[in-house]
Amino acid sequence: MAEPVFVFPWKPDNDPNFLLSREWLVTNGLGGYASGTLLGVPTRRYHGAFTPNLPAPLGRIVMMPQIDEEIQWGYDSDSRGRLAGEHSENRTVHLGGTEFEGGKIEGEGHLFLKEFRREWQTPVWVFEIDNHILEKRVIMPHGQNTVYVDYRLLKGGPIRLNLRPYISFRGHDEPLSLEDPTKWPFTVTITEDQYEAHPSKGGPVLKLCMRPYHGVFVAERRVIKNVLYRVERERGYEHTDNLFSPGYFTVEITPEKSVALVGSTESWDALEPAPDSILEAERQRLQSLLDRVPRSAQTGTAAQLIIAAEQFVIFPGTRPEERVLARASGNEARTIVAGYHWFTDWGRDTMISLEGLTLCTGRHQEAKEILRTFSHYVKDGLLPNHFPEGERTALYNTVDATLWYFHAIDRYYQTTGDIETLKALYPVLKSIIEHHIRGTDFGIGMDKDGLIMAGAEGFQLTWMDAKVGDWVITPRRGKPVEIQALWYNALRLMAVWAEDLGESSDEFLSLAKHAYDSFNSRFWFERGGYLFDVIDGENGDDTSLRPNQIFSMSLRFPILIEKFWRPVLDVVVKNLLTPVGLRSLAPRSKDYYPRYYGDRRHRDAAYHQGTVWPWLIGNFLDAWRRVYPDRKNARTFLQGLEEHLRDACIGTISEIFDAESPYTPRGCIAQAWSVAEVLRAIVAIGSDDK
Repeated sequence: MAEPVFVFPWKPDNDPNFLLSREWLVTNGLGGYASGTLLGVPTRRYHGAFTPNLPAPLGRIVMMPQIDEEIQWGYDSDSRGRLAGEHSENRTVHLGGTEFEGGKIEGEGHLFLKEFRREWQTPVWVFEIDNHILEKRVIMPHGQNTVYVDYRLLKGGPIRLNLRPYISFRGHDEPLSLEDPTKWPFTVTITEDQYEAHPSKGGPVLKLCMRPYHGVFVAERRVIKNVLYRVERERGYEHTDNLFSPGYFTVEITPEKSVALVGSTESWDALEPAPDSILEAERQRLQSLLDRVPRSAQTGTAAQLIIAAEQFVIFPGTRPEERVLARASGNEARTIVAGYHWFTDWGRDTMISLEGLTLCTGRHQEAKEILRTFSHYVKDGLLPNHFPEGERTALYNTVDATLWYFHAIDRYYQTTGDIETLKALYPVLKSIIEHHIRGTDFGIGMDKDGLIMAGAEGFQLTWMDAKVGDWVITPRRGKPVEIQALWYNALRLMAVWAEDLGESSDEFLSLAKHAYDSFNSRFWFERGGYLFDVIDGENGDDTSLRPNQIFSMSLRFPILIEKFWRPVLDVVVKNLLTPVGLRSLAPRSKDYYPRYYGDRRHRDAAYHQGTVWPWLIGNFLDAWRRVYPDRKNARTFLQGLEEHLRDACIGTISEIFDAESPYTPRGCIAQAWSVAEVLRAIVAIGSDDK
């Protein structure tokens, strides 16, 4: 079977900004990652060759923000591997790059780049330097906090690699380096071919080595000052850094000999395997994922998204105690990273993403483990909103995550028929309903009309959750439209499950009917021809034209009466649909923002006020396929997102897009529910065509 691959041929006279504006991402199944631009110049504080996810309170730590790569050939070497003889300056190339404050970029790799491609999850650069062809790969073994930066000579030689790792111990969201460049922030110890960097303030140790050939380490300290991260500057954050390196590794390679620079926090025993064996193990693991799905999904966009989906399903790297408890009960703890680089695991994102990431990819066991893992965190009838970076304690300020949990369990149960898991989770679900009827935290509870109220001063409880300081941009306090849809769906599902488990469904059906009647008598906005976004709000009923009304007819049990389906859908198509998803607010609104750009205040003001969210396309297509019998045209709504796989972060889907052409991708470079919902839609439409 052909590998899922993206190929970008390259010529020296091509515009290097193409490479600078596109990114790559490699993950390790623990929430850790390596990432950068195709050009090799870091543009974000999050870019680097090695960012492991370590147990709380550490979280994700940028340990190798950069590697300088010097290639030498046609040389006579001295004892330290340096060039000897005349004209040596013409025989040295620097592949990596750095941008400094003022916009100066150092590094010339793009002049020798012949091709960039993404094989499976692995980024591959092919350089042609005189008569030499060199390949570079970045590989992270699954389930380990380790990275292999692998170099292999395909033609010519020999050549010498001088690889200089820059070392940091900065939490990836912490301030950039304020270290005095004259003071060294870590020490290095050497035992034979084992090199360890110890942070001066204590903490995790970074292990460095070369595999399978050791090479020579040259102790030559270097500091580079005022490194610029241009994307951070655009986002209004700190954007200059000082980087420190204790020295460099030097090694000679020939076409028969490849070598990797290894960085790790694992034990030294775990670093014995050669790069080739790690690469082959990763290929086999990812191939096994494709082997689980129908043949029709093993190629093309579906295959690419299945590989992309794998990056989000992880072991909870910062909460190892979860794995211990899960294994004691015969399971394996799993969770979902909401997005790279900066999101952790969020309850809402996890439950929305679960079907696309796990059930559509044949990973039923992982789906069960995720559902069981989150059941242990239900508190006062609420599912966690999210786990903050590096912390074990969850935050519960959400109204919709809990209700999406019912949807996720339904999709799992319908797919697997696993009644034992349903039986185990049913008491938790029943308790959630009871808490919502009585009322629980953050003003969440059922009102006398059978609908769910939600709202607490200073909190944003729905998925439209942007907040800057004390400013909640879209508070939506009252009765949001999608919350009623999710509540009704949950009640109807409970009725089905009660009967499957031999219990009475009468109470759930009665509650559902009350909610259904109240919803359809109150949410229709006659003058606009669509649904109110919120009723009984602080300022009355909210007539903002938003995509949230789609959920009233997209879920398994639609709360909206059928005669309103087509009018609502047509209004959404006319005002909110774009080639890459749905706008979060109609352009005619006074609060509409066409671009998500600028400092945090400006960006968050636009986050749900026009900005396009690709994850909404999944539920939009569910509604579309319900309303219109000609389902074959549904795939056309996904074309823009399929093309996007070659933009931004190669092979995955961004969090958000600007609301107007050219629909520039923004936010996280890889978002779980974006990938999940597009993949789910492709699978669903494919099944329609059969």
